[in-house]
Amino acid sequence: MVDEAPISTAAEAAQHELILAFGRLQGAANRLEHVLGRAIEVECGISHLMYEVLLILGRSGEPGLPMGAIAREQVLSTGGVTRLVDRMEAAGLVERAADPGDRRGRLVRLTELGEQTVVRASRVHVENIKRYFVEPLPAAHREQFAEDLRILSHAAKELLPRPS
Repeated sequence: MVDEAPISTAAEAAQHELILAFGRLQGAANRLEHVLGRAIEVECGISHLMYEVLLILGRSGEPGLPMGAIAREQVLSTGGVTRLVDRMEAAGLVERAADPGDRRGRLVRLTELGEQTVVRASRVHVENIKRYFVEPLPAAHREQFAEDLRILSHAAKELLPRPS
């Protein structure tokens, strides 16, 4: 798959197999995120980004996570996470609580409604993942594809700057 020929024209760039492959990956991810995210929004009343934060908080358990940890998981600015968590708190999905390890710190954790919402949204999401992400692939390729995505995700994560 690796083409060593130099790119010297726009047409060659547009037809380069690696550029095309990566473009297909991005296009598929963007389209699937739109379709699956829209389904969560319609069925459960939350954005895909809110759903992702609910999952992060569900994974962390008690006592919750500081804003910075949520921001790092979602590759968002702290200000962006603060605004998102403000909206989620207003919707009753999360709450802020004192950080037992830091008198000045606050942690974000799921409310009972947040727990119920992430469970309901996950049921919708799993069915749509099966339908739009798994079923179109040949059955013999599915496990390897999932493993390849895991490898790519971890390799890309390693490229991100470390929090200071």
